[in-house]
Amino acid sequence: MKKIAVLALLCSLNALAQGHDKACSVFSSINNIMQTRHYKPKPVNDSLSGYVFNTVMSQLDDNRILFLQSESEILETHKYKIDDYIKDRNCAFFEDFISNYKKALERNKKFVEEIAKEPLTYNTKDTIYYSKKTFPFHSDPERIKKFLRKKITFDILEDISLLSKNKDSLRGKVPALFATSKAKVIDTYLCRVNSLLTPSEGFENSMYNRFYSVFCSYFDPHSTYFNYNEKASFVSSISTENYSLGLYVSQNEKEEIIVEEVVPGGPAFGTKKVDKGDKIIKLAANDTEYTVSCASMETINNIVFSDSYKNVEITLRKKDGTLYSVNLKKEIMKADDHSVYSFVLGEGNNKTGYIKIPSFYSAFDTGEQNGVAEDVAKEVEKLKKDGIKGLIIDLQYNGGGSMDEVIRMAGMFISFGPIAVVTDKNMDYNVIRDYNRGMLYSGPMVVLVNGFTASASEFFAGVMQDYNRALIVGTTTVGKATMQTIQPLDDRNQTDFVKVTIDKFYRVNGQSSQYTGIVPDVELPTFFNDMLPRESTMPTAIKNDSINITLRYSKMPVNALKQAIELSRKRINENKTLTDIKAANVKINSIYKSQKPPLPVTFENVYDEVHITDALWKQITSDMEKENTINVSNTTASVKTNDDFYRSVNESKIKLVKTDPYIFEGMQILQDINNYKQ
Repeated sequence: MKKIAVLALLCSLNALAQGHDKACSVFSSINNIMQTRHYKPKPVNDSLSGYVFNTVMSQLDDNRILFLQSESEILETHKYKIDDYIKDRNCAFFEDFISNYKKALERNKKFVEEIAKEPLTYNTKDTIYYSKKTFPFHSDPERIKKFLRKKITFDILEDISLLSKNKDSLRGKVPALFATSKAKVIDTYLCRVNSLLTPSEGFENSMYNRFYSVFCSYFDPHSTYFNYNEKASFVSSISTENYSLGLYVSQNEKEEIIVEEVVPGGPAFGTKKVDKGDKIIKLAANDTEYTVSCASMETINNIVFSDSYKNVEITLRKKDGTLYSVNLKKEIMKADDHSVYSFVLGEGNNKTGYIKIPSFYSAFDTGEQNGVAEDVAKEVEKLKKDGIKGLIIDLQYNGGGSMDEVIRMAGMFISFGPIAVVTDKNMDYNVIRDYNRGMLYSGPMVVLVNGFTASASEFFAGVMQDYNRALIVGTTTVGKATMQTIQPLDDRNQTDFVKVTIDKFYRVNGQSSQYTGIVPDVELPTFFNDMLPRESTMPTAIKNDSINITLRYSKMPVNALKQAIELSRKRINENKTLTDIKAANVKINSIYKSQKPPLPVTFENVYDEVHITDALWKQITSDMEKENTINVSNTTASVKTNDDFYRSVNESKIKLVKTDPYIFEGMQILQDINNYKQ
């Protein structure tokens, strides 16, 4: 029996060693690509080692409630040696991370199971401390258990507090609700730790993949590692028709799953309950209930998008704490909800054209669909027939896409000349030019941008700004002026891939919008603007610079634009909705950015903390639902249809236009430009 046990142990150790060897081979291949293809390769040295170690440790145990001091000291020995391990192809260090992380997770799971059996009180003298400083690792495991007990108690009281906005009526129900909420919170904790112990790719592989991705991010935040499934998901084409719940989901910084967008005309939209920003709590499908707090993003995406789950019950929580459930039946939906569309704003002799571009998609290889440039050209022609006096191009929330498409589109709005300069790692310049003389539309333009406008969208806005072709209106953009490509580590066995940054773009004046973003000519206040994750907030982002290059190009006259800017700034200071947004941002920053005092773990204090933003969210919702007095109509050349889906989609889009104060200001800016010219 002992011989069998020893043999099994040896086989297990041998398998681990083989896994580490393969991981080292992958690591070496990734490094080779980063050094040979990356736009700005960095040396593999102690600086890289320190970054990789600190980032991985932060991901594994950011709050210092997992590893013990003794375990952290073992891992700390590798902090400045990872570069040497990669060079020497010696990845035995993985064993320390894998074994200690698994041991720490299993210990915490045991603590949670013990706490589940112990009595907890909601009248404690414990206090939760909020600190931006790093706490030391605990040397005594009982200290970790004590913190977990305190955190679980806090989460129970938080769960109870979210049940009602009436504190007085809820206070008396706390004793009766405590046991139910405790079971729910404990289940969430155990579910979460079990998902960490049994990831779909395997525990060892999950650690390898984490190191690969962090290693790539040292070079810049857009370079990363993909396994086969991740790569397939990233590059998969959107089907022309698919079963859908009519919503998109994403994961926020708290690892919560939120509704990113509700698709007009879809099942979720039809409930008139689900809103953008709502947090998904539970999903029930095919006789199985999934608690979102511990389900993987892969599982959630499968339920939301796969046709294997036709009927789904979703439990959600609104930002003000309201909890509700909806039963949704998937419908076959067209995949054109992210396509270009247009409206005519205003009437009579003051019509303004409006074109929304959600993303810079490209034509499919089949040729059955157009790319964004051709779609925009068609909408412009429709609007011109309706006699528009100005054009708004809306790039708010447009994260970019095809560079080929945006280059074609930029050329449609300038007469001819250079559009941008692209450089590679050798700083070889390639000037991108528009050789087609003339403009598809020559009237005044406004381009709307915000803190989510990125990449190809910034490229277009930069060209329009450099030529004085349009006024850029909104908030400073993301600041991504780089281009990536996906490359397999092995052409013969394509299971591992790297997305690597290979080029950088410069504007025709030699400046780059990388890191700094496109600064608008007219700045408009927007909610949470100071808290958005722009390129400048990312520690490894490629910095801004400029190149010494002289290109000949003809700018449009600027006098009308200058006056329009002055008039707009005066209007903004007198606009109640926009001044309300400014005031709300001051409150938002004070709540989320200031150092919070210690919070006693009692119902009274936790309730107040949970509901501290209720009034603020009510104000924000009220401001964003105000409709401007804009006449919004479809172009006369639009296809008329009685299809319920398209009608509801159209109605939703019109409402979005009417409730967008930035579109309304864009109309007024265009009117000022026309008045000046007259």
